[in-house]
Amino acid sequence: MNNQSAQMPVIRRVAIVGSGLSGLTVGIRLQQQGHEVKVFEKSRGPGGRLAAKRVPGGSADVGAQYFTSRNPKFLPFLREFAGDQSFAIWPGRFGFLDETGNWGSFPDEPRYVGTPRMTAITRALSAHLDVTAETRVERLERSGHQWLLVDTGGNSLGEFDQVIITAPPAQAQTILTNSQLPELAGELEEPVQKVLPCWAVAAHFEKAPWSQHEGIRVEHPVLYWLANNSSKPGRDDDGHWWVLHANPEWTEQHVSTPAERVAELMVDAFRNLTGTNAEPDELITHRWLYARSRDGNQPGHLWFADDSIGIAGDWLSGGRVEGAFNSACSLVAAMTAGR
Repeated sequence: MNNQSAQMPVIRRVAIVGSGLSGLTVGIRLQQQGHEVKVFEKSRGPGGRLAAKRVPGGSADVGAQYFTSRNPKFLPFLREFAGDQSFAIWPGRFGFLDETGNWGSFPDEPRYVGTPRMTAITRALSAHLDVTAETRVERLERSGHQWLLVDTGGNSLGEFDQVIITAPPAQAQTILTNSQLPELAGELEEPVQKVLPCWAVAAHFEKAPWSQHEGIRVEHPVLYWLANNSSKPGRDDDGHWWVLHANPEWTEQHVSTPAERVAELMVDAFRNLTGTNAEPDELITHRWLYARSRDGNQPGHLWFADDSIGIAGDWLSGGRVEGAFNSACSLVAAMTAGR
């Protein structure tokens, strides 16, 4: 048997569920190899955790706040397929405030953000792919040696040789369960239990409420992260938008609390922590049910070769934005190697 025949058979058609960074990276890398790729996204547009909310005068990043680059292949990939104009270094002042009120320093490394919003990166990447938005995949059905994708309305989305799922673990598990694949769904039981929720609030202030830092990681009964969104490059806001993330434990306790009450409690915590008397005049809330994962086994990706199904996502590779890229690349490598 020669080396070529030992490789995975040529992929004719690949379906990717989810258009976050991991899904788009998988799609671009496979497309580079000559494969036909189709991406399905349940939301109105690509992004995943690189998410932004439209606000008066601009937008506010309510998901991932920034990203770092430790993999030497990550930034070159973004420059080639998203373009230099889609991201920039955030030259903010960052600090860590522990539960006793003592300040500590952040790691000294460049932090990047999408410009003029985090979604600029995934929107630029998605331009290289065939993406169908507002389509939620419900299940996969066997059709000979292929998979037929079916949406929640019972509509056929086409037949594919391989399927890559890049949704959060709970949503990926639901698709596999609906597809009568209990063994594969069982592989996600532990990751599902480790996913943590997060309430996010974007608050607008007419005047700067605080000026000591632009980004703050805190150990606090309510809050986990505070950021001056208007300080990020490419933003041209009227006033000052701050983004607040609640900690997982508080979010779990308030996962069903009305958004208006959540915003009130989180802004009160922000004002008490910073000592500001400023009152916001605009509030935007977003509840992330699947924000990040607790530490645990993170194999990088899951590739079920016998079923021609792969799973990728940042939760499989460290949880950071760059982890989504790393997960995607490791999955493509495994598929190519036939493992």
